[in-house]
Amino acid sequence: MLGPPTESPALHAGLVVAAVAFLAVAGTLPARPAPDATGVADTVDAVAAGPAPAGASHDHGADAVRLRPHGIAMRNDAGTARATFAFGPVVPVDDGELRAVLREGAPQAVFSTRAAFREAVEAALAREPSWIASDEITVTGVDWDGYRVTLVGA
Repeated sequence: MLGPPTESPALHAGLVVAAVAFLAVAGTLPARPAPDATGVADTVDAVAAGPAPAGASHDHGADAVRLRPHGIAMRNDAGTARATFAFGPVVPVDDGELRAVLREGAPQAVFSTRAAFREAVEAALAREPSWIASDEITVTGVDWDGYRVTLVGA
């Protein structure tokens, strides 16, 4: 009977080489997908386009995020993803009094005057963005006597 030479050393060596090549390629694939920056941007846009006060949060698969007034960048071991906000600019929040407004949604409870709130917003918009470790993006739309802003924090 004729068939493949299953006892052949060349066949065994070829199978070993094929298995090693397969494992090498599989080992270079990322363990998880790249972050979904577009999904986060959609959440930010939904709050920014809606009536204030409003808020939302979005869990994500990034190790770090960088917020800018017009977009977001997110990275993990699978790569970096970026998205632009359709309804911007938004106010990237790091720390301080704006973080309290981001959580509570009432600038009047944190700032003594509308001018002080506006000054904090302008300072946040002028700040250079940096990468921040994060599991969730929080978005809050607030309005103080016609001064409407969308705060975004990681």
